[in-house]
Amino acid sequence: MKQHSLAMAISVALSAAPAFAEQKNQEDEIEKLVVVSSRVAMPMREIATSVSLVTKEDIDARGYANLADVLKTQPSIGVTNSGGMGSSTALRVRGEEGYRTLVRIDGVDISDPTGTQVGPQLAHLQSANIARVEILRGSQGLAYGADAGGVINIYSGTPSEQFSGDISGTFGRYNTQNLAASMGANNKDFDYYIAASDYQTDGFNSRLDDTSQDKDGYENTTIHSRLGYQLSDALTLGVVLRNNHGLGQFDNCGFGATASNNCESEFNQTNLRTDLNYSSNNSQHELAYAKTFIERENFNQSTSSFLTKGTLTRIEYLGNTQLNLDNQLVYGFDWEEEQITTAEQSRISKGYYLEYQGELVDNLYFTAGVRHDDNEDFGEHTSVRVSGAYIWVLGENELKLRSAYGTGFRAPSLFEIEYNSGPFAYEPASTTSLNEEKTKGYEIAVEYSTSMGSRYEVVYFNQKIDDSIFFDLDGFSGYLQDKGQSSSKGVELIADVKLNTSWMLNLNYTYNDAVDTLSKQRRRRPKHIANIGFDYQADKLILSANVRVVKDFVDGATPLDDYNIVDISARYQINSQLTVFVRVENLFNHEYQDVAAFYTAGEAPYIGLKYQF
Repeated sequence: MKQHSLAMAISVALSAAPAFAEQKNQEDEIEKLVVVSSRVAMPMREIATSVSLVTKEDIDARGYANLADVLKTQPSIGVTNSGGMGSSTALRVRGEEGYRTLVRIDGVDISDPTGTQVGPQLAHLQSANIARVEILRGSQGLAYGADAGGVINIYSGTPSEQFSGDISGTFGRYNTQNLAASMGANNKDFDYYIAASDYQTDGFNSRLDDTSQDKDGYENTTIHSRLGYQLSDALTLGVVLRNNHGLGQFDNCGFGATASNNCESEFNQTNLRTDLNYSSNNSQHELAYAKTFIERENFNQSTSSFLTKGTLTRIEYLGNTQLNLDNQLVYGFDWEEEQITTAEQSRISKGYYLEYQGELVDNLYFTAGVRHDDNEDFGEHTSVRVSGAYIWVLGENELKLRSAYGTGFRAPSLFEIEYNSGPFAYEPASTTSLNEEKTKGYEIAVEYSTSMGSRYEVVYFNQKIDDSIFFDLDGFSGYLQDKGQSSSKGVELIADVKLNTSWMLNLNYTYNDAVDTLSKQRRRRPKHIANIGFDYQADKLILSANVRVVKDFVDGATPLDDYNIVDISARYQINSQLTVFVRVENLFNHEYQDVAAFYTAGEAPYIGLKYQF
């Protein structure tokens, strides 16, 4: 019970200021807590869902500029993009569609309501100034929404009690430069953290059919700020303000005689979130208001531009009441309005949820939750999630058996509906009335943890989708419904092995049999993905390497070649303030494709410097 009591105490502190939750990962006990499973702090050992954790040390060691490249080293995550940096990017968790992945940064939902489906624009999400990432694998995101097929919670840096910050610069192939800076302080009643990054690259020719071989460059500027004020011992005010601006070049825009490979895209997203957090002896409450502004534009020299604007407004309440030492309730509601202002479209949805969490007997942990959604266009739906975990203590080690089951649904997006009724659609899409998708999935897992810090995990997962919506790539008529059941099922093997005080080995392998209603392999979902990571640390030197293996996948009717990619990096701390680092991505210059029509980057060396004050 001692550990559970500690978790409760820290949970109170974290829930009192969720905008800052999980920031103090330098403290061992907080490092063992995660929020992503149910939106309240829970010890990792007690969670029955599949959760991955990426620390600041992991992000620095790998060195990737785009966060999607960091995340694809984790189990069951596949990433595809249409060319280089800034191009359309999809991150699939256990074979789910990329738009089913919910991404939140310091509590801010960064979904784009103007997209073909409502989802995050991961191409523009940089890794600079990110301190921690929690990943919920599988469709178990009850507290986030019924359509969350995977959740990624991201936390920015944590200021110390005194004013501090850092400045870094990275330079490398394709005339790439990545500059980042942050600063902040944690005073008695007031906290603030301000960060900025600026990324530029000339890029490379991304399309196979572009004979001009022109380079497709990209620029990104991100500014993120987080403020907190202690109004009283029990009441805290939090504010997050974020702006992300990307400008990229791409090929093959326009139609017929107006088609061009000299195209540009501009993306601008501004997020505001403010919250009030109240904490009492046995409960915590958060009321939050968030607003997202999106503007996207594609244009070239020979055609008029395509501009779309939209907003996402969200009001959330999250409560957590401790019934006693071993039982608690998590509950809340959310109200959301999606708008595509350039098309004069909007839709409101509401959701309510309740989850029980408890230790039924010693070392048996159980959760049961229900969610009710009311969508303005597609009516009411009820979703559930149950999970359980039992822990055997084997001397100084532990063995855990766990399982979880969840259901959900996704309403067709505003864009999907509008496209099928617009001038570009024709039969069969123009006569298709789209219905909501329904999902269900379960997982069974065994974990073994040692007192030396090693951890081993075997997971079987099985996820099914009824009536999935897809774009007609054969006839380009619009959006159709794949009547029937498609699925993703497979096995995850995970090992984090602490060989000694200097060497760490991280292994994960995912087998995923993802098929459609005709039992054909679903596009861009490899059957085999493996990552082999090595980390060595001695005094001031850190060496890291990651080998990624991808096998047996298709893009529509086109089978793509298997590939192995090797990335290496090194960091050396010159003194307490100055660190130099180098890395080489795609060390052996392997030619490979994730999407049939597009190239990927070749061997790319980088060097950088970081100054802390």
